[in-house]
This record gives sequence, C-alpha cells and structure tokens, in this order.
Amino acid sequence: MLVDLAGGWNPMLGRLAWSQIPYDNPILAPLFVVVVIGAVLVLGLITYYGKWTYLWKEWLTTVDHKKLGVMYILIGLVMLFRGFIDGLMIRTQQAWAVGPHSSGVFGATHGYLTPFHFGQIYSAHGVIMILLAATPLLVGFMNIIVPIQIGARDMAYPYLNALGLWFTAAAGALIMISLFVGDFAHNGWFGYAPIFELQYSPGVGVDYWIWTMELLALGTTLGGINILATIVKMRAPGMTWGRLPIFVWASIASNVIALTSFPALQVALALVAADRYLGSHFFTAGLGGNLMLYTNLFWIWGHPEVYFVILPAFGMMSEIFPTFSEKPLFGYMTMVLASMAIAGVSWLVWLHHFFTMGAGPYVNSAFSVATMLVGIPTGVKVFNWAFTMYRGRLTFNAAMLWAIGALFLLLVGGLTGMMLAVPAINYMVHNSVFVVAHFHSMLLTIVYAIFASVIYWFPKVFGFKLNEFWAKTMFWLFSAGTALVFVPMYMLGFMGMTRRLDYVFNTAWHPYLLVMEFGIVVYTLSVLAFFALLYVSVRDRASNQVGADAWGTSRSLEWLTHSPVPFYNFAVLPHINARDEVAWRRDNGIDHVQPDHYEDIHMPNNTGVAIVLGGLTFVLGFALVWRIWWLCALSLLAIIALVIYRSFKGDPGYIITAAELEQMEQEAMRREARIGKQQHRVGGGVLGEAIAYERSDLPPLASQPSSSVEGLDHHRS
Repeated sequence: MLVDLAGGWNPMLGRLAWSQIPYDNPILAPLFVVVVIGAVLVLGLITYYGKWTYLWKEWLTTVDHKKLGVMYILIGLVMLFRGFIDGLMIRTQQAWAVGPHSSGVFGATHGYLTPFHFGQIYSAHGVIMILLAATPLLVGFMNIIVPIQIGARDMAYPYLNALGLWFTAAAGALIMISLFVGDFAHNGWFGYAPIFELQYSPGVGVDYWIWTMELLALGTTLGGINILATIVKMRAPGMTWGRLPIFVWASIASNVIALTSFPALQVALALVAADRYLGSHFFTAGLGGNLMLYTNLFWIWGHPEVYFVILPAFGMMSEIFPTFSEKPLFGYMTMVLASMAIAGVSWLVWLHHFFTMGAGPYVNSAFSVATMLVGIPTGVKVFNWAFTMYRGRLTFNAAMLWAIGALFLLLVGGLTGMMLAVPAINYMVHNSVFVVAHFHSMLLTIVYAIFASVIYWFPKVFGFKLNEFWAKTMFWLFSAGTALVFVPMYMLGFMGMTRRLDYVFNTAWHPYLLVMEFGIVVYTLSVLAFFALLYVSVRDRASNQVGADAWGTSRSLEWLTHSPVPFYNFAVLPHINARDEVAWRRDNGIDHVQPDHYEDIHMPNNTGVAIVLGGLTFVLGFALVWRIWWLCALSLLAIIALVIYRSFKGDPGYIITAAELEQMEQEAMRREARIGKQQHRVGGGVLGEAIAYERSDLPPLASQPSSSVEGLDHHRS
C-alpha cells in the first residue's frame, strides 16, 4: 500500500471483498438480477442466430468511421437512458421526502434513498449526462458526418478513431460496474476539495470517478486530434475553407476546445489521484495545499467543455434549418466567425462558476463582462437561423420540430445565463435549482439537436427514414416533460431551494415538486415513444427506403453519396464547385452524373487491437480503483506490449479494384432506381465548365444530362 487505508487490504484482491458487493441492497440487488438476465438473453440470442463472427468482423474490429460513429451513438443512448433513470430517482426522492413527517423506506429516514446513496446518484447523473451521454452522441455524429461532408473516404487515422471509441466504452463500463461493485463518488460530478481527499472519502467512489473521467478525457482528446487532422488534410478537390459546411466548422471549433481543455482536466484528476494514492497534499489547505487550485483547474476545462458540446449542436441546427427551409443558410461567414468566437471566449469565463468565493469586484466584473460577451456570437447564430427560415418553404417534419425546440431552449438557457452573468443576481441564486434549470436548458438544447440529427441523418446511414408519427409523438411528449420539470425548477430557484437536497424541509415547495414528478412521468412516456419509433421504423423499413438525397432539399455533400453510405464513401472523389454542393448540382442538373470509369482505391484493414486495448484499459482502471497492484502492473505491461506490437506491425491496408468498385456502384444505383424516390429537380441549365469529378479525362459538361431514372443504370459517356 502506498498510503494508509481505512478497512482491509490484501496483496491479491487489494480493497476488493465480498462486503463491497451490495447484495443486500433492496434497489441494487434486483437491478443486478435484471441486468444479468438481460445480458444472458442478449448473448443467447447472438449465439442462437450465429452472429458472433458477423459482430467481430463487421463491428467490434471495424475502423470504418460510420460504424464507429454508430457505436458512439449507441453508447451515448444507453448512458442517456441510465442518466435519465438517475434523474427519475432524484426527482422521486425529492417529491417524497418533503417535511419532517414524510415517511421513509429501505433504511432512509425520509423518502427511499439514504443521503449517501442520493449523493452517489446525483454525482453519477452529472458525469453520465455530460461526459458519457452528450459527448459520445456528438462525437458519434462528427465521426459519421464530417468525413463525408468534406469528401473523404475515412478519418485521417482510422485505428486511432477505434481507440477513442473503445477508451470511451471502457469508461462507460467502469461507471456502470460501480453500481454493483463498491460505490460511486458522492462529491458531485465536478468534485469538491477537500471532500474527495482520502480522509473525507475513504471508499472507492472517488477512485471510480477519477479513472472514469481520465479514460473519457483520453478518448476525447484522441478523437479531437483525428477530426482536426481529417478536416485539414483530407478535403476533396475544390473543398476550400470557404466551402466547408457549418457543421464541419462547428466540429473544428469544438475539437480545438477539446484538444486544449481536456488535458487540463487530466492534470487536475492526476493531482487528485496523487493526493489519494501517493499521500501528496495539492488540495489540502492545512498541509500547504490550495482548495481553489482544484476549482480553477477543473473549471478551466469545465466551461470550455460546455461549449465543446454546444457547438456541434449549433452545427447540426445549421444543417437542418436550411434543408427544411429550402434556402441557403443566412450569413455563412458570420456563422463561421461566431463559432470561432464562442470557442475563444469560452476560455475567459470559468470564474463565473464561483462568483461567491470573494474574488472582489474587479475580478467579478471582468468575468461578468466575458460571460456576457458569449451572448453576442450566440445571438448572431439565433438571428441567422431566424433569417434562414424567414420566407422559406418551411417543412415541419419531425427533424425540423426538434431543431426548432432546440432553438427555443437555447433562448431560454441563454437569457437565464445572461441573468447569472450579473454577479449580484448570481449571489442570490448561486447553488440554487435556478442554476440547475439554466444548465439543463442548455443541455436540453443539445439533446433536442441530437434527436433532430438522428431523424435527419438516419436515412443516410441506414437507408430508410424513421417513422414521422412516432418521432413527432416523442417530440411533443418530451417537450411537455421539459416544461413540467424545468419551469417549476426555475420558480423553486427564486424561492430559495438549493440543489442536492435529499430531504426537502420546506413543505411549501411540495406542489412544485409534484409537478416535476409528473413531468418525469411524461418524460418516461417519451422514452417509450422512442422505443416505439425504433420498432415501427425497422418493421416498416422496406416501405421507407430512400435514395441518395433522402429529403430532396438537402444541400451538403453527404447527400451526394448512396444511402446507406458504402464503406468507401465515394467511389470517385467529387469535385466541389459550390458551398452547398448538392443543392448546386441539383439546381444545375448534374446531381446524377456518374464517372465514366473507376480506379483502384486503398482502404485500411479492420483490427482487433483497439478493442483489446480498450478492454485492458478497463482492467487497469478497475485495478487502480481497488488498488490491486499486481493487476495494474500486468495490464499496463500488456498495454505497452500491444502498442509496441501494433507499431511494428502497422497496417498495409487492402485494395478495392476498379472492377469491384464498378460492380458495387452499379448495384447501389440499381437499388436507388428501384426505390424511385429521388427528389431530382431539373434546374435552369448547366453552368459552363461545371466539374462533377476531379479527373482530367472527364470533359466539362456542355449540355443538360438526362434526368431519367434508367440513366442511373449506365455511366455517362
């Protein structure tokens, strides 16, 4: 042992013992049984249908950016559901445990959760929703969409992309196993010094928190490097910086933040680990440490991270509004500048998280002004979206409704954020549920944008649309739940209710808490609607298949390739002629032009190294949590050996021959011809010297190509 520990420790199992498994917990024990039964059923079905080989070859070892993105999104959706369950438990506890005469069960004096268990749920809810739900969902969309929006065949570093996914999966597994082996942290998702010090939190909960967030930070940093390198180096011919889609610009701004801020989080957590494992005192005030050092380090990452997750959502909205307004995005250049301005200002606002610490009027004023500055580029985006929709041919399908909902919540969250930027107001509502409601308004902006994007890009990835009825039903139920939960929360904040209350002493707050609980019930109905949406859509997929341009009014380059996107994305890299390339081709009648011949292309091989490294990092994290030093050493040596092996082995890749490409392309075009749903519209003539593909042997178009469906079955001569 490196430091003195409360409780037992042995060389073989470290701190792990049977007493650390909550088999007598009336909530966790039944949940464990349900999880085990569910896992056995899933594994049994995979075995029964003989899908293990398929899963291993096509998904678990893939380096295809689209499949990796889908798995990111699956992780995010699973963790979003887990985080929602935590939120349901929090709201139920607070609605139940009101006043001194409220009853208690399961060992709780009031409600059904003990204060320690409530603290764990509160902490896990924050970590999961921000870092394991929102972040993987957004990174998943960036993985899928950015390469095909810039005309690339894959990410710059496909293997690194897979590593980022499996490190994220390892972090998710680590926080999930804390449900059943040991405990999770009770010090909030952001941590409090010195509460996370070993003497105040002697259990393993803080250790789970440290290594979960370290793995997440590592995976997100690798992803940031990859996305930036892809955008800089792999754009298609003609894809200049001024022609990049806004979602790509938002991804640039977001990943610049990730690349520069997540290392600060890793440093802060490493110092906490040093205090707990090595006996240092970076954050122990009585022994030369500084409590505020951690708070500054954490929020130097924490507030830029807020914009790391909101900027991709802004990019998603900037793609959806023009498509369903049938207009170009208003103010393209100002949108680009606004994205980069938000990324820059995000570094100047972290201290508004602790206005009440007594920094003085000059410091508070400086950070107040910096916080308000964020409202300027954000306001530019709001007005540009409004002007995009103004006098457009608006289509209020489900994706558009979700995007408009995101815009409305952005206004609510942004205006309340401006209120909190005033130090005098912040002093009054600091640490109240008003702040929680504001923060959730911003995060729900992201959630709305994500569901809008799921509906919008789902046909591009899977080749068929989601069911409109259930998508709209989910939207209205989710919106009703949002209003019922967070409008009372804003009111309770003004009434003085602080956050993290496992017991609510003021009975006057009870009606508002009951309304919030009813809102949670409505949220639950929206979750059921989401499952119905998936079931009905998959059941009716044959009747909802789409061609390359699923919506008929799409504008950016991803809608040029087939739906679903082939693993090579583009058989021949297209030449980019305009900012809205697909809309430009459609208006000029060249959206169905095909190359006259193909060439061999090089693609990366799948690899099992990434998933094995992910598994080893999970083992290393688990061993560090329980201080099983021999397992730490063994897993670390295995990681190093595997990295060295991969470095020497490399990946020569494989070649798709021109004949194979032609065969696959012809098959895809025949499928699209059978579907017969291309929203092809003939424009007013072809511009002179228009180029469809960057090849010298393809002459410039001089006449309108045929728009007939049968023209898809042969190449342009």
